[in-house]
Amino acid sequence: MDATIVQAVLSGILIGMIYALIAAGLSLIFGLMEIVNFAHGEFLMLAMFSSFWMWELWQLDPLTSLPITAALMFGVGVLTNRLLVMRVLNAPALAQIFATFGLGLFLRAGAQYLWSADFRSIQDPFLSRIVGGRIALGRDVFIGVPQLVAAVIAAVAFALLGLLIGRTRLGLALQAVAEDRSTAALMGIPAGRMFDLGWGIAAACVGIAGAVLASFYYIYPSVGVTFALLAYIIVALGGFGSITGALIAGILVGLVEIVAPLLLGIPPAYKYALVFTLYLLVVLVRPQGLFGRY
Repeated sequence: MDATIVQAVLSGILIGMIYALIAAGLSLIFGLMEIVNFAHGEFLMLAMFSSFWMWELWQLDPLTSLPITAALMFGVGVLTNRLLVMRVLNAPALAQIFATFGLGLFLRAGAQYLWSADFRSIQDPFLSRIVGGRIALGRDVFIGVPQLVAAVIAAVAFALLGLLIGRTRLGLALQAVAEDRSTAALMGIPAGRMFDLGWGIAAACVGIAGAVLASFYYIYPSVGVTFALLAYIIVALGGFGSITGALIAGILVGLVEIVAPLLLGIPPAYKYALVFTLYLLVVLVRPQGLFGRY
């Protein structure tokens, strides 16, 4: 196989894993509460700025500060649920949409006010110093170490999330609330705490994604917009509420974004048009997505 195609496939899988991790939190919240979090991209932005400022102020590498960022974002998720989402949980769907959409605008504008619209980056992070920042798999095929480690961390996070949801009593309680919160309450499962936990886990997932992205991606107040748009497509493509669907759809989107323009001879500037075309084709054939129940 041509080295350029191999390189594109590897790059597509690596970035697809990160897309999938970002989308997993979105899918988890929808599966639990049937609410779409339109501030999800801004959560990613906060996580990236968290990593940046811990590096800038205390010289903590993003890899070192990753657990702190994940914990901070867990708290942001819980606070968002308690202070905002629970107040509109039984309100019309339009109110729920505007609540999270407004939160996203508030967070983005607040970041721009506090930190300006300048692009920032973390100079010389630890991962970029390992074997020169890239691994050669052949004469013309390379993998960036930050991207490789980011994909591995995303895979580990997915595995832990799958174990938590599918193999623990806590995960079963989350599934019970997602299926029928009234019956779950009769069984002694506190729906409010499960909602807190769901939002916390979802925000922690996007926190991990933001921390690993900060090692090799520019950081600015609107950085989450494009990632959030792709996350919405991935969730719809994989199926609302399906974590497995988010993983497969994330990798699929990463491959289409990078490999398809190469195979079709289309300028990379149109890569998102190909992703949107794939999404439209899937929803026309299967509106609930590849693994969705709704």
